[in-house]
Amino acid sequence: MKTTFRNPGISLCIRTTCCQIFNTCKSLSSLSDGSSSELYKKSAIFEGKINSIEGVRKEVEDVCCILESGPWGSAIENALSSLNEKPQPGLIIGVLRKLKDVNLAINYFRWTEKKTDQAHCPEAYNSLLILMARNKKFDCLEQVLEEMSMVGFGPSSNACIELVVSCVKSQKLREAFDIIQMMRKFKFRPAFSAYTTLIGALSAVFESDLMLTLFHQMQELGYEVSVHLFTTLIRVFAKEGRVDAALNLLDEMRSNCFEADVVLYNVCIDCFGKVGKVDMAWKFFHEMKAQGLVPDDVTFTSMIGVLCKSNRLQEAIELFELMEQDRKVPCAYAYNTMIMGYGSAGKFDEAYGLLERQKAKGSIPSVISYNCILTCLGKKGKVQEALRIFEDMKKDAVPNLPTYNILIDMLCKDGNLEDALRIQGAMKEAGLYPNVITVNIMIDRLCKAQKLDEAVSIFEGMDHKVCCPNEVTFCSLIDGLGKHGRVNDAYRLYEKMLDSDKIPNAVVYTSLIRNFFKCGRKEDGHKIYKEMLRRGCAPDLMLLNTYMDCVFKAGEIEKGRALFEEIKAQGFIPDVQSYSILIHCLVKAGFAHETYQLFHAMKEQGCILDTRAYNIVIDGFCKSGKVNKAYQLLEEMKSKGHQPTVVTYGSVIDGLSKIDRLDEAYMLLEEAKSQGIELNLVIYSSLIDGFGKVGRIDEAYLILEELMQKGLTPNTYTWNCLLDALVKAEEVDEALVCFKSMKDMNCPPNHITYSILINGLCKIRKFNKAFVLWQEMEKQWLKPNTITYTTMISGLAKAGNVAEAHGLFERFKANGGIPDSACYNAIIEGLSNANRATDAYKLFEETRRKGFNIHTKTCVVLLDALHKAECLEQAAIVGAVLKETAKSQHASKYW
Repeated sequence: MKTTFRNPGISLCIRTTCCQIFNTCKSLSSLSDGSSSELYKKSAIFEGKINSIEGVRKEVEDVCCILESGPWGSAIENALSSLNEKPQPGLIIGVLRKLKDVNLAINYFRWTEKKTDQAHCPEAYNSLLILMARNKKFDCLEQVLEEMSMVGFGPSSNACIELVVSCVKSQKLREAFDIIQMMRKFKFRPAFSAYTTLIGALSAVFESDLMLTLFHQMQELGYEVSVHLFTTLIRVFAKEGRVDAALNLLDEMRSNCFEADVVLYNVCIDCFGKVGKVDMAWKFFHEMKAQGLVPDDVTFTSMIGVLCKSNRLQEAIELFELMEQDRKVPCAYAYNTMIMGYGSAGKFDEAYGLLERQKAKGSIPSVISYNCILTCLGKKGKVQEALRIFEDMKKDAVPNLPTYNILIDMLCKDGNLEDALRIQGAMKEAGLYPNVITVNIMIDRLCKAQKLDEAVSIFEGMDHKVCCPNEVTFCSLIDGLGKHGRVNDAYRLYEKMLDSDKIPNAVVYTSLIRNFFKCGRKEDGHKIYKEMLRRGCAPDLMLLNTYMDCVFKAGEIEKGRALFEEIKAQGFIPDVQSYSILIHCLVKAGFAHETYQLFHAMKEQGCILDTRAYNIVIDGFCKSGKVNKAYQLLEEMKSKGHQPTVVTYGSVIDGLSKIDRLDEAYMLLEEAKSQGIELNLVIYSSLIDGFGKVGRIDEAYLILEELMQKGLTPNTYTWNCLLDALVKAEEVDEALVCFKSMKDMNCPPNHITYSILINGLCKIRKFNKAFVLWQEMEKQWLKPNTITYTTMISGLAKAGNVAEAHGLFERFKANGGIPDSACYNAIIEGLSNANRATDAYKLFEETRRKGFNIHTKTCVVLLDALHKAECLEQAAIVGAVLKETAKSQHASKYW
């Protein structure tokens, strides 16, 4: 009989019949004076029932043996038919409960349905649902539920709970939610426990919206919700910072005549306080007392913790003292919280005093108390004091693994590997062995301190029998190596990670992609992304944003655009970071005009701009000429509570300066100063450039003076702005004085500096001085641009230094330079004036072949030189060109 009871279906039948036998036996015992024939009849009935049960049990086992003998097919069906042509519900239920294979059960379910030519009973359907739940296979679930709906009955409470619980256990919460919604679709009433189980599971992963949907469905179905259920929902909404939703639930709870209990108030105080709503937490604390509820230790400790974290230490102290009044046994948790508060505020003497006070009250501080102090000392960088406290604590408490981890963490942050290893040795002596958290702390901190060899040494020295590296270990070291240029080592470690059966996540791939691109190895970066997809690792939004940023910075503009579209294709909604990267990189690539369209799309999508996003969009507007729009966005930024930075002001000031709205730009400069913003050289240079371009030299000088008074040193660009302004105002001598000051301040001139001065000197016909600067520029190994060459060649030619001008012209071409029309005309005129008509004519022909315009004056000078040299044939050609030029000029004037 032992095997019979293993099957729940048969077990149920036996229990029922045994009860009947027991009850009948009782009645028989009272009939001891009855006839023996009646007793015989009843005994025969009982024996028949037992034989019937045994028969069903055997038939169930026979059917299961047939089903498990091979794949489903005609042979199986024939064998089942020969055993029982028309299976009864009891047999079907027994078989479904005994089978373990869902597909086999469904085949049998369908076969029996066809054989009996009638719908199955509710218990058969529920048995099938329970089997699906236990196997976690729901492919046919919707079809089965639909059939049940058509027949007119729904899943039992037990089946419903089994379906949800199986998904919860395997962490498939979304699937569990979908199952409940499927039941609602067919108008079924999911079990109360199914709802509460799933809501509890969803609260652990902060799926507040799904929880709220289920909660409202419970109310619609008429289930009575409890204060505990409200508390669960309020906790999650408050922890997510969704204060309005949490308060709405509180109001709803009160409108349903529920009274808040101490637990709910404690949850509200803790959760609202942790998201920065301290005043609201205080309100709950006082409201709780007004409602006649007595705050417990959790209430006080939560409120004290909230006040400490929000730097309202004095209020926390007052509340702690209130709690301590007339209290004989101190609350260790409250003491620990207060000690942490003092430590976070850097008031370590008060923290030590509290430890002594706790001892005086007969409560020995626990290891947690000391760990709180050590954590705070580590954050403040007080390493030596932490080591002293570590030695002192041994009188009261035994250091635990977190204690040693805290010390190792702060020593590694401090770059003190030797002492960190000493503490690790002390840990082993105390019978505690470094766990993977210890190793991860050491590796992470050493990587951040740029002690990569030491980090690698610790990784390689891990005893894999005692402590195996996990995904975090690999990730920390891969990222540390990659960030400091050791990408090959990082990739080798990634391969080792794969060999050890650890699955790299999106964080690992993000690090590898970013660091390969950073080292200029973009092809390897692309390969890593493809390898990630091939291995089945789904990219997250952060990875796609990072990859897009890297691709844009590598100059692959179209690929970057495609990645932005891929973010949407992967099912993500581009966030403010995605748009910021796209706009910033397009602006840098010369596509600033697209800023407005992208900004509009970002707003439509509901992105909340942060300071960085505002700065990027404002810069894009300024660079695309939409300065008014940038100005409006600056005002919006301030109204939204985002403080403009030096970057914000710099973009708008530069934009205004470029369109000659200099007074507004200067007013904005004054506003930035009044806000206490440290102005940089870029802003001052923008104003110097703007004032200089419109000839307001005095104001440009004043800006230069102000920046120097601020302790800033003008750079090459700043000086170039001023020099260009002076040259355009024909203050060339003043420009040369500034040039001397620039060199005196050890600011190196660049090719633009020399070009500005050479152009200025040539304009006032100081060609010799210009040539001196040219020679100086060449000594500095600076490469002149086309304009500088043209200016110098023209200047030398006009000064009569034709040989130098021609030599410079030929050198320019030999160095790969491409002379323009002005350059050709200048050298042709110079050679003609120097009676070098043949050389001039050769250049004349070269100019025509290149398709450049030849000035009328150039033709006249060359024609005169050719006549003097009696080059009549060449002169005739130049004359013809001169006539054509004159005709075309006349025609253009006429039209």
